[in-house]
Amino acid sequence: MLVEPRSEEQLSQLLRCCDAQEIQPVILGNGSNVLVSDDGIRGLVLCLAPGLDSLAEQDGVITCGAGVSMTRLCRFALEKGLTGLEFAFGIPGSAGGAAFMNAGAYGGEMKDVLIGCTHLTQSGERGSLMGNALALGYRHSAYRENGFLITSLMIRLAPGDKAAIRARMEELIGRRKAKQPLEYPSAGSTFKRPEGYYAGALIENCGLKGKSVGGAQVSEKHAGFVINTGNASSSDILELIRLIQDTVYREKGVRLEPEVRFLGF
Repeated sequence: MLVEPRSEEQLSQLLRCCDAQEIQPVILGNGSNVLVSDDGIRGLVLCLAPGLDSLAEQDGVITCGAGVSMTRLCRFALEKGLTGLEFAFGIPGSAGGAAFMNAGAYGGEMKDVLIGCTHLTQSGERGSLMGNALALGYRHSAYRENGFLITSLMIRLAPGDKAAIRARMEELIGRRKAKQPLEYPSAGSTFKRPEGYYAGALIENCGLKGKSVGGAQVSEKHAGFVINTGNASSSDILELIRLIQDTVYREKGVRLEPEVRFLGF
């Protein structure tokens, strides 16, 4: 079952219902960094992207619903003349998902600007985490462990020049288009960056650029992306991911950890 709550109150009621029925729901934002099994997901999926979409700003702090897209959030910051979020322009996910995984790019990460989150517990109770309690690290936050559901973010930015902010956003989206295979479907960057290395370089140095399994392929544009060339199954993509991991570990001695989340397998 797929449910799209349109308000925090609806979401709270759903979580209370799930808790009473001992159902563990699967939480989705924009779904941009997940691979779902070909067999689907048995159970209840809560998709937040259509709801929880409020945006407000006061004294340089943006309060943002978890379902707001990162692109919309960055454009809102630009409209308000606030700098600090330019790195996130073009990240194809929701604000809640970006906080959940401490998303980052081009030298910036959510940790630099995120000061707090409100959430609902698994039993539908409201709460919040602020500052160090967020436990933000590389592709990590406290929410990866506690099972709570982020409902809103508080982001502190600095006053900036709109023209300079827009120019930086345009520069970074241009770099994304030039270097990443955005013309093909993918779940984004496939692997986390291993300490001291770059995943894409390791994969390319192992001769895997262009390697295919069924319709899944290591991008010839950027080896850090596994793309769908048109008819890939989830099984194709998962098999290729495992082949990459085995090859890189055998040849380079480095274990690649997926950045993509696997659901329903």
